[in-house]
Amino acid sequence: MALHLHEPSATEDVVAPAHRHPGTDPVPRLRLAPDGMAADDARMLVEDELMLDGNSRLNLATFVTTWMEPQARELMDACLDKNMIDKDEYPQTAELERRCVNILSELWHAAPGADATGCSTTGSSEACMLGGLALKWRWRERRQAAGLDASRPNLVMGANVQVCWEKFCRYWDVEARCVPVTAEAPYLTAEGAAAHCDENTIGVVAILGSTFEGSYEPVAEIAAALDALAAGGGPDVPIHVDGASGGFIAPFVDPELVWDFRLPRVQSINASGHKYGLVYPGIGWVVWREPAALPEELVFKVDYLGGEMPTFALNFSRPGAQVAAQYYTFVRLGFEGFRRVQQGSRDVATALAAKIAELGPFALVSDGSHLPVFAFRLKDDVTGYSVYDVSEHIRARGWIIPAYRMPEGIHDMAVLRICVRSGFTHDLARILVEDLGRVVERLEAHGSSVPADDSRSSFHH
Repeated sequence: MALHLHEPSATEDVVAPAHRHPGTDPVPRLRLAPDGMAADDARMLVEDELMLDGNSRLNLATFVTTWMEPQARELMDACLDKNMIDKDEYPQTAELERRCVNILSELWHAAPGADATGCSTTGSSEACMLGGLALKWRWRERRQAAGLDASRPNLVMGANVQVCWEKFCRYWDVEARCVPVTAEAPYLTAEGAAAHCDENTIGVVAILGSTFEGSYEPVAEIAAALDALAAGGGPDVPIHVDGASGGFIAPFVDPELVWDFRLPRVQSINASGHKYGLVYPGIGWVVWREPAALPEELVFKVDYLGGEMPTFALNFSRPGAQVAAQYYTFVRLGFEGFRRVQQGSRDVATALAAKIAELGPFALVSDGSHLPVFAFRLKDDVTGYSVYDVSEHIRARGWIIPAYRMPEGIHDMAVLRICVRSGFTHDLARILVEDLGRVVERLEAHGSSVPADDSRSSFHH
């Protein structure tokens, strides 16, 4: 039977490169064309579309790394075809992953001499899922060993957690106990954490750098409250620290802050290599304080790729490029290099926050002194425009600054948030403040030009 392929009609929705080789026809936008086109034409077609994306360097909504050195990009290009999971075929990539896990284990003060237990992931969301699964399995083992019911697990966290924790609870049938936050403490407090724990609590999630406004949660205080709870006959509840951003900040610029495995109650920590780990997306890490903290039942051994290898992950195949880039960043910068980069970002963030506060209509919710991230709102006496108007108008200059509502407990507060990353300089900050000043002048003169509607929120993690 002959194969008849539908040719695009004159009225069909089609795309084509602006300049193309003779004989290259437009192609349908939403289905495969009967035939292909020259590589240069295909590249131009896609490049033309991508020109409409924002400039990633001006995207102050994202925590994710938007610049790496050319040498790192070359390494990543060389590793794009390596399947990270195939450790038998690519043993040196596996070795680089092992080294990275050991570096992080030491950086976060796991027990000296202990075997580093952890792995790379596609990002912190997957790493959080793995940490949560280990908490659930260990809790269930304890309950079953004691002959107790293990059918109603819950996880305690602040209402300001990243959405991946709500996903974890829904996907793995765990009750999400989200503690409301307040304007004075827009994060999980020690009192709130302890008050929500019971015999069915698999763990408490403490965040080292809130997604909403950049503040560290008081991990040591939370641990002390849980110590007191256990000492008083209450449940013995472990902590997982979501260090998605702060795990690569605090060790370098806040070395005196105790938040990691120095606290015996902390059982696992995750971090995003593609955030302040200074690597392009997507790479994350999860580390346990010791091998016993990761139940053996969660680790699978496979042998059909050439040799038996353990694996603990939600996905399977992924490129080794980001692991190579993470190891490059570790050896390239060393401890002092990381300290300079992260301190530089914090210095820009705190200076920028102070300048924005001086503009007049804005009040700081945080000031960038924890993560190099801060949020600000309009003062109560500002009328005629909203933070959503500010976000929309500043975009005309290319800046992407998200506007959104704060979490449960202070949901009536709408804020703007700025993430300062490596490569964002004091000079760029000065230009941003000047642009914000002009936006404020226009809005105060003419008011809002669009309906007040928080559905326009552009909240990026």
